[in-house]
Amino acid sequence: MLKFTDTMVTFLEIPDEITLCINISNCPIHCIDCHSKELWNDIGEVLTEEKICSLIERNEGITCFCFMGGDADYESLKDCVCCVEKYNKSHNTNIKIAIYSGRHDLQELLNLNSDKNWFSKLDYIKVGNYDKRYGSLDKETTNQRLYQVSHDSETFSTNDITYKFWRKQP
Repeated sequence: MLKFTDTMVTFLEIPDEITLCINISNCPIHCIDCHSKELWNDIGEVLTEEKICSLIERNEGITCFCFMGGDADYESLKDCVCCVEKYNKSHNTNIKIAIYSGRHDLQELLNLNSDKNWFSKLDYIKVGNYDKRYGSLDKETTNQRLYQVSHDSETFSTNDITYKFWRKQP
């Protein structure tokens, strides 16, 4: 069971999307330079299908729903992803689905999940614990990555689009 503490709509988490970000608590990663250490604790409101639907409806105009965390319980995260997918089907919408994992890289995240099929339900996967030595996603030196999931083949494939965060320096 996942719990969340708060939400926010942003243009920064997923490029070219109006994203509803939901902060999931009980994070097992514990990044040294974490800016949200309160999310290490098992706090907040239980994230149910009804709550997900309510959040989508209260945030009209979003184009993406991003689960910020969920690394402590991938089965529940998978269920929540399916709730957004179900909402899309029942309301004839196309809200994209993203997850942000603090796992080291995409391969580590995939290796920790015996059922990899649910990843094909995603549009974006963001991975990498924050390490201030490498900088945030807007730095070319970042250790974090954003992948766009391809939906045009029968196999799971991703495209690294981290470069979309990088700003040209004067």
